[in-house]
Amino acid sequence: MLTIVWDVDDVLNEFMQTWFTESGKPSHPACELSYLDITENPPDRVLGVTRPEYLSSLDAFRVSDRPRKMQPNPVVLDWLQNCGSGYRHMALSARPLDSASHAAEWVFHHFGAYIRGFGVVLTRLSPGVPAYDRDKGDFLRWFGKAEILVDDSEENLRAAAELGIRCVLYPQPWNTSSHSVRETLESLAHFAETN
Repeated sequence: MLTIVWDVDDVLNEFMQTWFTESGKPSHPACELSYLDITENPPDRVLGVTRPEYLSSLDAFRVSDRPRKMQPNPVVLDWLQNCGSGYRHMALSARPLDSASHAAEWVFHHFGAYIRGFGVVLTRLSPGVPAYDRDKGDFLRWFGKAEILVDDSEENLRAAAELGIRCVLYPQPWNTSSHSVRETLESLAHFAETN
């Protein structure tokens, strides 16, 4: 049975859009950008803020109650309900340690019928916390079970492709995907069937 690894933020949910709408934009009232204008991730340059300011805002939002209340991506959930039982599924997120448990709880609450594993690549480690993986490529090399990665980051997909993992680019304003979400998930079903 093939194993599909799913990115969490901006694939299983609308994290960036939620953060931007509820925290990022309100804290900068002069900002005239829309979510579709976020053509880079991380978006600090596009938003006209420093990287530390962006990361501080994002990290504070991650540990607030709001992300726990985010709804799952309905198109992905529908795909899993229709096609998911033929594969094993795992979620993989890159985030600071203090919000990793929040993300895992959210994933299992909304996707636990299908997603049975959760991996995390810790970012911005505190002193004394071991660094096992630099990025998702390192994690996937260690894990050794992934056949397909679904992610919105082309950098993560390049690292996975170097390991022989088949890749599906989930469309977001900051990547080069020219497909709709539905087209992407239809191609995932075809992709998985032909593997």
